[in-house]
Amino acid sequence: MVQRRIPKIKDLAPLMKFKSPEFNARKRRLAAALTIADLRAIAQKRTPKAAFDYTEGAAEAEISLSRARQAFEDIEFHPSILRDVSTVSTGWDVLGGPVAQPFGIAPTGFTRMMQTEGEIAGAHAAARAGIPFALSTMGTTSIEDVKAANPSGRNWFQLYMWKDRDRSMALVDRAAKAGFDTLLVTVDVPVAGARLRDKRNGFSIPPALTLGTVVNALPRPEWWINFLTTEPLAFASLDRWSGTVADLLDTMFDPTVDFEDLAWIKAQWPGKVVVKGVQNLQDAKRLVDLGVDGITLSNHGGRQLDRAPIPFHLLPQVAREVGAHTEVHLDTGIMSGADIVASVALGARFTMIGRAYLYGLMAGGEAGVDRTIQILSEQVSRTMRLLGVNSLEELNPGHVTQLARLMPVAAPMVASAEAVPARKAPVRKAPVRGAPVREAPVRTAAAPKQSVRASTAVTGTPVKRAPKKATPTA
Repeated sequence: MVQRRIPKIKDLAPLMKFKSPEFNARKRRLAAALTIADLRAIAQKRTPKAAFDYTEGAAEAEISLSRARQAFEDIEFHPSILRDVSTVSTGWDVLGGPVAQPFGIAPTGFTRMMQTEGEIAGAHAAARAGIPFALSTMGTTSIEDVKAANPSGRNWFQLYMWKDRDRSMALVDRAAKAGFDTLLVTVDVPVAGARLRDKRNGFSIPPALTLGTVVNALPRPEWWINFLTTEPLAFASLDRWSGTVADLLDTMFDPTVDFEDLAWIKAQWPGKVVVKGVQNLQDAKRLVDLGVDGITLSNHGGRQLDRAPIPFHLLPQVAREVGAHTEVHLDTGIMSGADIVASVALGARFTMIGRAYLYGLMAGGEAGVDRTIQILSEQVSRTMRLLGVNSLEELNPGHVTQLARLMPVAAPMVASAEAVPARKAPVRKAPVRGAPVREAPVRTAAAPKQSVRASTAVTGTPVKRAPKKATPTA
């Protein structure tokens, strides 16, 4: 029989611990966000539909994006026990300079459309965290203003080649003069992808005030007050544009860019060159022959070709084949520190976050970006400790198994877009800087008896990592 008694005040006192109230609404909501998904939920409530969907959406049926995110969920970690993990180092050298974390802020277009602080908030947060900040050609803050916001940190400039080459290279020259240390050349946008959410929302630059946008703005007055009372939204690198995003991209982007153009761009840039948008091994090898400093496996966040290759699935083979010769970076689908750790284990030297950064920005401006970086940094450190490793160098393919949902019914008929069509003599271009031009072979393979959709383990193989470079950052 349980004996009960009336509780005494002195016994209750230690249990009655009330938190001090937080009267700052922004601090309160950001403190309650424990994951990137939490920040996303806050961002959706505070941002008009057209602007939020521009960040959230992808091309056509958005299959590329959903597959990329699913790939990170379909992994199994293999931890070791009884290791001293009282201290963990989450930094190393990337492209010849130090980074405090194995991730940086990806280039994003129209950033001040999402939240008025825009790229300046991202640059400030990156500077505090000791990670690179990448400015997009389609950014809404100038090259010089980003440099002023992050004067001693790592600034990277992302280049789209326009039909007007002189204007493109004028931007490259400005970035070099401002001290940006790395040029990200994006190569997966010969034309704009079909971003159906933007079409359905009538998303335009600047946003049009229609009955629908006014109704959608009523529960989000802060966004509209900021939009209407701050500097007018404009692209920092081009003249004002009045029209849809897709029309702008198709008007500007050059579908004729090829490897010879890339070699020419590389010769103009004094710092490091990374090619972003690589989606097969053959192109990765050809870029190594060209002498680039890094490649980024990416399908543009699923915003270009729908049903494109999954970058995370390409990673082990590409890192194994070319990782000793150039740095392999990764983006698309990253939503947690565990995703980042898995990428490093399978051979990535660096990763980039785009949507995760913008969710933080929309949720709380600069403080929200700080919260994004804090969440991911804590998750990276905790995952490493739980795996039993003290440094990024200790991570290896033995720590991760990729579980495959989608297996090909038959091997592709051609290995890459560079393969020569049947019954036509191959046309070989002149080698770049004496390097041989690789012709992708035409391959056929017998189809397996059936498609495999069950979770099948894909084991990793040790990766030769690119050696650390002591060269100071330009």
